Amino acid sequence: MELKRHKYQGLLNVLSFNRHFYVFGLIVFASIALSQFVVNWNQNVFFLVIMGFAYGLLMPLFVSSYVYDYSEFYDLDWLKKIDITDDKGNINLNINAGFDETSFIIKRKLPNSKLQVYDFYDEQQHTEPAIARARKVSVLYPNTEQIVSNKIPLEDHSVDHIFLIFAAHEIRSKDEQIQFFKECKRVCKSNGSVILVEHLRDLPNFLAFSIGFTHFFSKKAWQSVLYASGYSSVHEMKFTPFVSIFNCR
Repeated sequence: MELKRHKYQGLLNVLSFNRHFYVFGLIVFASIALSQFVVNWNQNVFFLVIMGFAYGLLMPLFVSSYVYDYSEFYDLDWLKKIDITDDKGNINLNINAGFDETSFIIKRKLPNSKLQVYDFYDEQQHTEPAIARARKVSVLYPNTEQIVSNKIPLEDHSVDHIFLIFAAHEIRSKDEQIQFFKECKRVCKSNGSVILVEHLRDLPNFLAFSIGFTHFFSKKAWQSVLYASGYSSVHEMKFTPFVSIFNCR
């Protein structure tokens, strides 16, 4: 059963799943603040360091709330801009890395199409602590199947659209990424598409997430993987300055 997104759900998810980062950050922040009583800080330097830490802790929360709570991303109205068809007989896949916020919404937006959901999370390979925590609260779409990233259990050219929404970056190895996207290409029909949604390792996301932006991949890196996997067309659409939607054919 679909759960309605509540106010500030995106912000609270970020805080909950990344709490190790914020606990460590607050400890460091408090240590620096208290150090002024035992260290003869230059006041200008002290102010810059404190403001830098405060920025690094708070800005990701502001941007996350903007993207996940206020931008209407999860309305999925952007599907209308990327030529997604909804016909009886269509088969769509939504593939996640253990945390699924979109399958019920996709089905609601594309009611005539069949939707199959796969989860490629492997705790031995995909070791990000935030994903392990997210899996514990994720609501499973009916008949979600566990798969490995290099094998989708479907026939060749049997799928119309594959959605990869904030999931593919959890595959950290380029070789594994290529194998995964080759599998997506194999099961897609000749006129099908892979919809890849990601934050990028770029200036806006650096300003938003500081060092955390290294968890993302650059546009050039995604293009390199996709072209190496056999895709001939990769079209990018920006959704806010922080999110890119790639329509790959």
